[in-house]
Amino acid sequence: MLRIKLNELGKGNDNGLIQTEVWRWDGIGWNECIPQQEEDFIRAEEELFVTIPAEAGLYRVDYSKKPLEALIVLPDDGGGLRAALLHPAPFKLKDGTLWGYINNEGRIVIEPRYDYAEEFQENGLAVVQRGNVSGLIDSSGRERVKPIYNFIGPFSEGRAVVSDAKGYTFIDEKGKEVTSARYDYLNSLHEGRALFSKQNTTGGNSLYGYLDAQGKEVLPAVYLDAGDFSNGTALVKIAEGEYALIDLHGVVLHTYKHPFVGYPGDGLLAFQATENGKYGYLHTDGMIAIQPQYTAALPFSEGRAVINTAADYGNAYGLIDKQGKMIIPAVYYEVQQLGENRVALGTPLYADQPYRGSRYVIADALTGRILSTHPLLGVNNYQQGLASVYDAKDTYFIDTSGKKAAQPPVIAGSGSLSFSGSLIRADIDLRTSYYDRKGKQVWRQNGVIPLRPPYSVLEKKYKPNRDYLVYYPVVEGIAVAEVSKAVNDKLRNLSLPYGAGTGGGTQDFSYTGDFAVSFFRKNLLVLELSGYHFPFGAAHGMPTRIYEHINLRTGKFYTLSDLFKPGSKYVQKLSDIVGKQIANDPQYSYVFPDTYKGITADQPFYVDAEALYLYFAPYEIAPYAAGFPTFRIPYAEIMGLISTEGEFWQSFH
Repeated sequence: MLRIKLNELGKGNDNGLIQTEVWRWDGIGWNECIPQQEEDFIRAEEELFVTIPAEAGLYRVDYSKKPLEALIVLPDDGGGLRAALLHPAPFKLKDGTLWGYINNEGRIVIEPRYDYAEEFQENGLAVVQRGNVSGLIDSSGRERVKPIYNFIGPFSEGRAVVSDAKGYTFIDEKGKEVTSARYDYLNSLHEGRALFSKQNTTGGNSLYGYLDAQGKEVLPAVYLDAGDFSNGTALVKIAEGEYALIDLHGVVLHTYKHPFVGYPGDGLLAFQATENGKYGYLHTDGMIAIQPQYTAALPFSEGRAVINTAADYGNAYGLIDKQGKMIIPAVYYEVQQLGENRVALGTPLYADQPYRGSRYVIADALTGRILSTHPLLGVNNYQQGLASVYDAKDTYFIDTSGKKAAQPPVIAGSGSLSFSGSLIRADIDLRTSYYDRKGKQVWRQNGVIPLRPPYSVLEKKYKPNRDYLVYYPVVEGIAVAEVSKAVNDKLRNLSLPYGAGTGGGTQDFSYTGDFAVSFFRKNLLVLELSGYHFPFGAAHGMPTRIYEHINLRTGKFYTLSDLFKPGSKYVQKLSDIVGKQIANDPQYSYVFPDTYKGITADQPFYVDAEALYLYFAPYEIAPYAAGFPTFRIPYAEIMGLISTEGEFWQSFH
């Protein structure tokens, strides 16, 4: 790379900022953006420069000067207050869906450059993802922890759980690993103790212990099972049929010799007196509080517990108090405790297909009285007197009366509302938007993806019923009307593989579909069409993924064979390359032995500027959990086979 200094631009712009973009001419237009240094804005008093590849070509540097006040200047309180004014937001771009951060007015403060972004935490840090790894940024967008971890949990008591290929450990708020040790499992800190597990050195199941905030094993891994600390105690399993309540130092306070003992709640613990017997509740001192009589017993909360009385894994749920008195009769398919002395009572939408979901009513957990009979299809917990719900038409807040609250907004579709600082975040029908407390929309996810004039991709929504939701692409800017119609008709048909969906009890599946721009260069647009088909009652659904390669000038959809010279043995060559990657690359160790037999002539694929990618569907050569096994083949490895004068290659070169 070559570095070009731009120091002259900073003159006369003291205390200002410079924004730069570098573009390369691709023979058609200034369409290729050259990535620059991490920060989008550079302070004028710092060394200014841009970088370009050390390759012959025409390059253009665009710059703009902005006074510091033009950006959002937020209070310097260590990051907490500033972070509270920022909100994660997804943007559909020609590089795919990327996340950035907006302010309370809906203006972009941190440019979209992440594959996912979480809310800022109280310490002024937020978890962001790039590719399959996560890091931490502060409220200015600066990286505090580079994206190197497979997972970063929320901070608790100044520590966050992280994981990499070696296992789990802690980092502090500066991003420093507290201990170099790695564990098979590690939970967040609770009252200065974090539950961990590691493999039993003598064989058998893992054993559990506790770390302190410094990463020291204050309670060694000797327990067969264990829970988090709460109110100075934790439940542990010390042997088969023997449990104990311990304090923060591991001192045994009480022991319970029963086949099963559940985690404590409100001073009571669910237990079984006999193996596979019914459930009752113990006091923490081991005395029986409620005799075994239930087929399921959940922990107590707010002085009440959800129980089940149905035999043979049926559903007959109710709510009891600490004396075992039935507050809500055990006749419901579901009972959810929502907090603030409210519960949701669920009955199946279709009595003969209870797995298809429930309709809920809200009840008073103190008296059992049903407060509202309006059927709800989704209910979240109460927070400060409000709960987010949705019915067959809208998503909105209800208050503790169980009825629609005065707090807006009311939004068509299914999803949830949550408070994000002074804004309300709406995640409805797979799309995100933000509203102020008066219900005015301040930001919504874009529905048009600009490519380059005259081309763009428009998002269309199709939702004939609650179990069928598809966003499909419409390509705009194709000059010939007949070609444009043919392209978009085909994209719509590919996006709706299961038709319109009949809805009601006759539709035996749910389907969601979406799309993203995977690659765009010169005349080639690559669209990823994804879907998830879930037959009701199945263990899981089946994801689908299709990449369509479209020449925007001609409307042609390219196939894999179009990339190669006529008569070339590309199938055998690509099969050999993939076979070697499976055999030699540890990342493909999950592939089923002896299942890979080579690729097909029409193998699913996609391209970008640097490589060809071949992929397989779930279960085809690997377990479902492996997703879509994908193999990257740089063009340099197969250049002799590629038809470089062919229409496909020329569409993006």
